[in-house]
Amino acid sequence: MQHRIVVLGAGYAGAVAAGRLARRLRPEDAAVTLVNAEPDFVERVRMHQLAAGQDLAPRPLAEMFAGTGVAVRTARVTAVDADSRSVAVLGANGPEELAYDTLVYALGSGWHDQGVPGAAEHAHEIGSRAGALRLRGSLAGLDAGQPVLVVGGGLTGIEAATELAEARPDLDVALATRGALGDWLSPKGRRHLREAFGRLGITAHEHTEVTGVEASRVTTAGGTSLPAAVTVWTTGFAVHPIARATTLEVTATGQIVVDATMRSVSHPDVYAVGDAARAAGRGGKPLRMSCASGVPTAWQAADAIAARLTGGRLPEVPLRYFNQCISLGRGDGLIQYVTADDRAVRGALTGRLAAFYKELVCKGAAWGVANPTLGLPVRRRPVVARPDHADQADQPAQSAPVDHADQAVQADQATSGAEART
Repeated sequence: MQHRIVVLGAGYAGAVAAGRLARRLRPEDAAVTLVNAEPDFVERVRMHQLAAGQDLAPRPLAEMFAGTGVAVRTARVTAVDADSRSVAVLGANGPEELAYDTLVYALGSGWHDQGVPGAAEHAHEIGSRAGALRLRGSLAGLDAGQPVLVVGGGLTGIEAATELAEARPDLDVALATRGALGDWLSPKGRRHLREAFGRLGITAHEHTEVTGVEASRVTTAGGTSLPAAVTVWTTGFAVHPIARATTLEVTATGQIVVDATMRSVSHPDVYAVGDAARAAGRGGKPLRMSCASGVPTAWQAADAIAARLTGGRLPEVPLRYFNQCISLGRGDGLIQYVTADDRAVRGALTGRLAAFYKELVCKGAAWGVANPTLGLPVRRRPVVARPDHADQADQPAQSAPVDHADQAVQADQATSGAEART
């Protein structure tokens, strides 16, 4: 009987985990099913480009996973029963239940209005393709000189503001942030960011907390109002709510608590990756919600599942950061080098070279979805153990050596911070 692995969500983390599992395990031993609400893979790190009017090439999941052994199911997840090992989904044929032996939860996150009055009704989000397209339509209807306000000074907000200002120089683009502009960057990074804002004509409202959103303006904690024919909300993201409704152990924010192998601490047959997981990096610091965190956690989970099923050695690659990649329009960028726990160091790459580097990272992330072993030789192994037999499966096995070359690539990947949240 095949071991049934169900992966929920085909964002960067879920899609990479599904493909990597299919390339680690023999298809006669393990059936990998990838469930996603949309038929296409969405390059979430490019949603600011889509909103600015650029067209992105479609990436149908069925085509991306053709011949990999991954079965793609287009359906919306409506519930997870972690005790009976089943998932309720709603697809074209109506409601169904999928049974699993191992579950990879990668439903990710969506935008978060932070409870600010009027934000849900009047602000736009760019965390999804649908949201980016709605914003694109609203921007297309604006006349020259009208104000566009981006709320949130993290990487998402900065990328949105610069992309929109470059694409529509006729608009009055501004950004409101609770702190100083780029206050987490190195001095060189902050200087270049301010130069980019000046070049693009973006007004930065620093130390400004938005407390209300209306159709044509926002109000601030200081009692002032800022004009906004269109408001773009980038102040943070909230994880998908389904995990909170299960018996899985979750944090106050709804993230699934996992160990170093991305396995749930309460249900050993469940793994969580990407934004859905409360995973620790260097020094025990929680990983931020980003593609930079999501892909390495997917590698970690897939390799751990394969190891436990095949009697192999568990992965021991620490999760760490190398840089934060920020696009400042199509011809400018900022690569901020960071410590392993994501603190800025003095070094930074700027300008066209940084923009080229960022573009390579984005293309590489999409390529990695269809090539989850990074082009390295693949060894599909037979399933010899159940993953819930932790005492047996977690022991290193001499008969199934570790793919050290693959782990080296994982450790050396320069990760992108394009989706970091404020």
